[in-house]
Parts: sequence; C-alpha cells; structure tokens
Amino acid sequence: MNRRLAALANAHGVSTWYEDWRHRRVEVAPETVVGVLGLLGVDATSPSAIADGLAAARAVDRGVLPETVVLTHGRSRALPGPGVVTVEDGGRRAVDGELPADLPLGWHRLACADREVTLVVVPRRLPVPPRTWGWMLQLYALSSERSWGMGDLGDLAEFTGWAGATGAGLVLLNPLHAVGPAHPVATSPYSPASRRFVNPLYLRVSDTAAYRATDPATRAVVDALRPDRGPLIDYDEVWAAKRHALELLHPYAQPVDLAADPALASFATWCALAERHGNDWRAWPAELHHPDGPAVAEQRRQLADRVAFHAWLQHLCDEQLDAVTAAARAAGMPVGVVHDLAVGIDPGGADGWQLADVLAQGVRVGAPPDDFNQLGQDWGLAAWRPDRLAATGYAAYRDMLRRALRHAGGLRVDHVAGVWRLWWVPPGGGAAEGTYVRYDAEAMLGILALEAHRAGAVVVGEDLGTVQPAVTRGLRGRNMLGSTVLWFARHDAGDFVPPARWPRNALATISTHDLPTAAGFLTGEHVRVRDELKLLGADVAVERARAAADRERLLTMLAAENLLPEPAVGSASAVGSASAEPAKTPDDGEVVVAMHAALAASPTRLLGVSLYDVLGEVRQPNMPGTVDEYPNWRLPLPASVAQIRADPRVTRIVDLLSAARPGPAAPTPAAEE
Repeated sequence: MNRRLAALANAHGVSTWYEDWRHRRVEVAPETVVGVLGLLGVDATSPSAIADGLAAARAVDRGVLPETVVLTHGRSRALPGPGVVTVEDGGRRAVDGELPADLPLGWHRLACADREVTLVVVPRRLPVPPRTWGWMLQLYALSSERSWGMGDLGDLAEFTGWAGATGAGLVLLNPLHAVGPAHPVATSPYSPASRRFVNPLYLRVSDTAAYRATDPATRAVVDALRPDRGPLIDYDEVWAAKRHALELLHPYAQPVDLAADPALASFATWCALAERHGNDWRAWPAELHHPDGPAVAEQRRQLADRVAFHAWLQHLCDEQLDAVTAAARAAGMPVGVVHDLAVGIDPGGADGWQLADVLAQGVRVGAPPDDFNQLGQDWGLAAWRPDRLAATGYAAYRDMLRRALRHAGGLRVDHVAGVWRLWWVPPGGGAAEGTYVRYDAEAMLGILALEAHRAGAVVVGEDLGTVQPAVTRGLRGRNMLGSTVLWFARHDAGDFVPPARWPRNALATISTHDLPTAAGFLTGEHVRVRDELKLLGADVAVERARAAADRERLLTMLAAENLLPEPAVGSASAVGSASAEPAKTPDDGEVVVAMHAALAASPTRLLGVSLYDVLGEVRQPNMPGTVDEYPNWRLPLPASVAQIRADPRVTRIVDLLSAARPGPAAPTPAAEE
C-alpha cells in the first residue's frame, strides 16, 4: 500500500488492513481503497489527486468545531471561543470558552467561532434493564381464525396480552419494516425498502375503523377476500388480498394530514410511484430520481388518491401498533415489545430514494470472509456516509431511530458493530473485495442512547461473530445489552460454557433465525438440509459426525449442571463406574426443556425463547446462503395462537421461566439520570 494513499484513507476512516476471524492481519488491495474513497467523494485515482486530497485533509483546522458536536451529559468540553447555545425548547444560553456539564439532554444549536453547528447532549448511560424473559417471534409465522394467511398485528396484540399475563416481560419481533408495494413482494425482513415505516402486510383488515363503518355488503366482499393459510406463507397472495380489501375500505376512512408529516408524504409518494414504475427507483425515468424535483411534484398531484391511500395504510399501522403497546402495558410487561432494526436498506427502496444525500451511492454492505462464509458476504444493502451524517447533524439517523422507537419498549440493533464500522464493497467488487469504513461511534451510540432514553426503551445489540472489543465495552458502558446464544457459548475446544458463566449484560437465547432450531440441532436436520442444498463444504459424513459430537457436548454440559432428568451417556455422572448400567439418553423433548432451564440458570438480564424451539419445529426460519432454494421467511408455526396458548409444552416452559424470573421488575435508574 502506497504510504500516501494509506494516509489519505486513514484521514477518511477507510481501513487499509483488518484482522480476520483468526486474528490474522489482512491487507486490503489498493484498488479497493481507491474505490471506497471514491464512494466518499474523495479522488484517489492518481498520485496528484492523492496529494491534493492529503493537502486538503491536513489543511482542516483541528481546533475548528466539528459539524456536529456530541456531548455526554455531565461532562464539559472546551470551545475555540465564546458562544451561544440555543437549546431544544428555544431558550438561549451564553457559554464562555467551554460547554458546561449541566446542559440538558437533547438536540440543540451551538454558535461559536463564526460557525453554527448541531449540538447533541446524550445520556452517559441508559437505566439498567430489568431481569425478565420473553418470546422471540417471527410475526408472519403466527396464525389465527382472524388473520389472513400470515400473522398480523391483531395476532400480536392477542399474543402479547397472553404472554404478559403468563409472566413474560417482553416480545421480540422480526423487523416490521416497509417493503415495496409492487409484486413480487420481498420476503426478507432484513432488506427493507424503508426502516422508518411499517409493512402494511401486517395490518388486520377487520380491526380498522373503516371496516367497522362500511356497509354490510361491502364488509361481506372484504371478508370473502381472506386467503387461507397454506404450508408456506405466500406474501404476494396475502398482499393482493389485503390491498384489494383496503382499497374497498379507503373511501370510508378519515383523510390523513400529509402536511403534518412531510416524511410520510414523501414515502407515500414513493409507494405510489413504485406501483407504476416498480420497486427500484433507480430503474424509474430519470426525471423521477429526485424526490424534490418538478416531475415528482406533478406525479404526486396526478397520483393523489394513491398517495393518500399509502399514507392511510401507515396511519393504520400506527393505530394497530398502539394497540399492541397498550396490550403490553395492560399486562404489566416490564419491557414490552422489542422491535428489530435491520442493519441497512435496499438501495432501490424508499429510503434509498428519500435519503440519497446521506447514503453512499453504489456501495454494498456485507462482511469479510470467515470460517463459515469463505468468499465473504454481500448483503446488497446501502450504507450511511459518515461524513454526510455529520454534516447534516445526524438528522436522518435520529429520525429513523425515533420512528423505530415510536411503539417500542426496546430495540434490537442488528449487526450493532456497524455503529463502529461497516464492510463496504465498491461497485464491481466481489464480497471479499471490500474494506471497513469507520463511523463516529461516540456520536452514533450516543444518539441511539438519547433516543432510547426518551422512548424509555431497552437496547439490545446483536454482537455475534467477530466483533472488536470496543463494541462490547461500548454497549456495556451505556447499559445496552449484547447477545449470547447457546450454540456459540463455547470454549475454544468446542465444549459448551456453563450458563452461570454467561455474561450478565446480554439477551440470552438458544438460537437465532439464522441457526438450527433446538429440535433441528438435536436431530441433525441442519446437516441434512444443507447437504440437500449443496451448502456443505466438507464431506457430509464429517458434518454428521461433528453434529453428533456437538450434541454429546451439549448433553454433557446439561447433565453436569443437573438440568437433565437423567444423566446422559458419556456424562460425568455416568463415567468411572464399571458396575453401573449405561445411562439412558434423555428424550429430545426433555433436552429442549433442559436447554431452556440453562437459559433460566444464567445471570443474563433478558432471556429470549423461540416458539420454533418450544413447539418442536425442526426447520429454521432462514438458511443463509440461499434465496429461492429454501423457504426463507415463509415457514409458519405449526400451531395457531389458540393452540399455542393451550400447548402443554408451552405451559411447561412458561412455568419454568416464570419461576426463575418472577413478576415484573421496574428498571433501575442510571446513576446520573
């Protein structure tokens, strides 16, 4: 790597090397660095351009205020001179050479040294989360007599009320982010069109005021549109039916005031245009590429009815999510509903269109090669430009968090390491031909803490895999939780770590949506299906042997912790006695209960239980490395909401966890709040 190119890259937060999953140093190709710098608007294509870029970077006065100042509450900060702070409520306060430690939390403006910048005062930490347990739920997988082919917000309200009444303190959902309105409907909740708005597929048609207000004949037509539940969820069928039904009901609805919410008006305009031109705005006519352009204004006028319709759908989503929140509150849940924030967006979607000025155009977010993905990962998602976020006062990031937290008792942040750095793949490069770009973690994490504080929400960071120690320290320092998964809680030799030694500052679960279910792990289904899909790099016999060994390691740990009803073959209690008869291997159902007992025995603050595990489903919700080869995100649960409530396996797990984490417990206030 040319030293001058490396210096230019470092000045703009672009890594020229990284440490892989084996802790080996990997050098990034110069052409990758040049390509990523180009995505940041920095020309590094020639020696003279590099020299000019370095000169510009060095000319920046380090004493000048940054474009956004983030100040932790209770701390002061030196300024280059006297100034005036205009606080969020409009009051003004003169400051003389230093920002004082007693400024209120919030979004302010600072005028100093002939500049005016955004000043954000953030909490040092959030309140300590309560010790409780709850359900992890893929909402689309629920079903009831009133839902239409997939789980909906009515099902969620009913499930949440029941869960809270039986001792659960939270319900953790898959992302409910909006997808494009045109067919085919996107199935993955982690590649959304927008993280600021909600997927109307989850609406319950019969829970709308318009349905109740319509005439009986129209209501009968609407009812007849209801699709039956099939072996797999058919998103296109569900959306076609619900869209038709809601279009019939729209004339009975109260209009939505679009002037009061410009972001909603713009999103609804994108939806109307997407119906006409497709879900990827980059394939639209060029004159429609800019939301504020005259051609878009004309189309908004022509499509006023469709714009109003899509705005109404978001209004309905807000109403039905309010009902879910009310159900959690009425049940006394100490946390409530925890929403999932995807790591990125579809670059051709609504946020890619509306927020283009703060996104890196052409970048694809992913991950470098590791032991499981040796070619790297290309998630095809857009990424924030860190320089543009700072220049715009992090307004887009703030607004996204606020909308995500509107109906949330907690927020799970997918791939939370992205707050610190993201793997950028430049155009034309393969997934392995990328590099990391740094973000201002103090600003990103601080703003997340501020918005969660204002919403009264718990924050859980998905920090699985290879993450820097700074990520774990940063989460812990702000009373945000990391993630602990039973499958990954291992010693270097592969043995399972006893639950008593799991970290306290975490959400503990048996598995995730990308990993085998409990029953799938115990039966070797994850080996069978990956062999069938040609996803195994090793010989299938080797993988089966590895899976069998992992099962025995798990049984050994559970037996050693006295969590099994009987000692397993090969466990410590069955070894060393020549006269003893071979111990009976426990039934898989008993092992699943023991795995949940391991969660209950851990010190982790939050415990998450998957219905797939409790109900004995062997298929995992998502199979990484596949698109259409596996029914990702389309697997319904094997029981309806009513059947779940009556299932003795569910009752047993509820009793076990409620005994371990009894009663609602209020959060402990943070020391300085």
